[in-house]
Amino acid sequence: MKLSIRQIVVSGLMGAITIVLGVTRLGFIGPFPPLILISATILQIPAILGGILEGPLVGLLIGLIFGLSSWLQAPTEIPPVNLWFSNPLVSILPRLFIGVTAAYTYLALRRANQWLAVAGAAVVGTLTNTILVVGALVVLGYVPLVVIVPTVLPNAIAEIIVAVVIVTAVVAAEKGISLRRRRGSSV
Repeated sequence: MKLSIRQIVVSGLMGAITIVLGVTRLGFIGPFPPLILISATILQIPAILGGILEGPLVGLLIGLIFGLSSWLQAPTEIPPVNLWFSNPLVSILPRLFIGVTAAYTYLALRRANQWLAVAGAAVVGTLTNTILVVGALVVLGYVPLVVIVPTVLPNAIAEIIVAVVIVTAVVAAEKGISLRRRRGSSV
């Protein structure tokens, strides 16, 4: 369980990007009427990237930074969001699994197809964040289950699309994955 210097640097860099996106609100899309309290987010993307590029432990560390940042910023949110995310079971715990699930999805699919592996990891990482955070809100009684589908589904779809585009572009650049066919190999 020893981290390389590269893994430490990637964790710190992606963690810093997460914090900047959260503090400046650049990591949020919306909210869109009638969903006044809920914004789509891209804050899960650094944890997904860390998991794909450097493995599940790095993904977990970046998810921890995301969760701690969310928890520390909770008092600045509007009610009742500030109360919901003041609970570490909502703000921290679900975020630990984003990069881990993304890493294992990527590892499971990469031999079959690099593009599928990266896109699948982006989808799974994003859904991990959405399902676990919303699940915690429901289980803890903060939000009734009946409002979840109409309020969360549009945001989840937007988050997945944005995550797939950004994660695919960054990983393709980092790993040198090309859209062009190479002689004697498939895409």
